[in-house]
Amino acid sequence: FLEKFSHLNPIDTRTVLPEPINTHVNPASSLVMHFHHFRRTAQQNGTARRSDPEGGQFSFSAEPSLEQIRRLQAEFTEERDWSQFHQPRNLLMALVGEVGEVAELFQWRGEVSEGLPGWSDSDREKVAQELSDVCIYLVELAEKCRVDLPQAVLRKMELNRRKYPASKVHGSAKKYTEYTD
Repeated sequence: FLEKFSHLNPIDTRTVLPEPINTHVNPASSLVMHFHHFRRTAQQNGTARRSDPEGGQFSFSAEPSLEQIRRLQAEFTEERDWSQFHQPRNLLMALVGEVGEVAELFQWRGEVSEGLPGWSDSDREKVAQELSDVCIYLVELAEKCRVDLPQAVLRKMELNRRKYPASKVHGSAKKYTEYTD
């Protein structure tokens, strides 16, 4: 499993693999141990980096995958016997709540440019934490609804390409129902 992480360079360990904050995490948890080992290794060998918040190219790290995130969350939930609470409706409500927390971070700031220029490291970390919560709940909701999220995204992207052909909609924000042939 660890060899899957050896090729990763660079990675934003500040937002992707934060230090554990819950002291009740089972230290023998295999996935958690691997992620924390990778994080330490990346920091020690200099391959860890922070995203350029003031511009430049951005891309997600290759790891963890959505499947790995799903497994980490399933393990986390199982260790706490929370599956009884993590049913689709409850997960949806939690997801909506977390989206609200992201919105709260942007509230009253006016337009915010890509990369969040002028935001403090603390505010950026708050955004990272809340977006992580959104992602975790979304992945767990997809699992409980038996939706293969990566495949569903590919199907949806293809549908969007047909609904919004670039030759017809370039530079316009209209809804697909507003376009005439």
